[in-house]
Amino acid sequence: MTHRRCSQSPDKDAFLNPRSTYYGEFSPQNLAFNANLQTFSSRVSLICALETGGKLTPLEAYQSIQELWHQLKHSYQALQG
Repeated sequence: MTHRRCSQSPDKDAFLNPRSTYYGEFSPQNLAFNANLQTFSSRVSLICALETGGKLTPLEAYQSIQELWHQLKHSYQALQG
């Protein structure tokens, strides 16, 4: 049996990490933060679904979301200067 390394197809990636068009005031920092914010939102949604489905405990979900929040906060601060 041959094992192949699977890479996510563009369709699967788009499904798991949907991106919306950015309509706010354009700057490279705003655009980068918007991408980070959309990633945060997608991951929080996934964590909530895993907790609701019993795959994560409430504490694990809380800790995961808290870590994501700290990452988002640090990315915002770094992008602001």
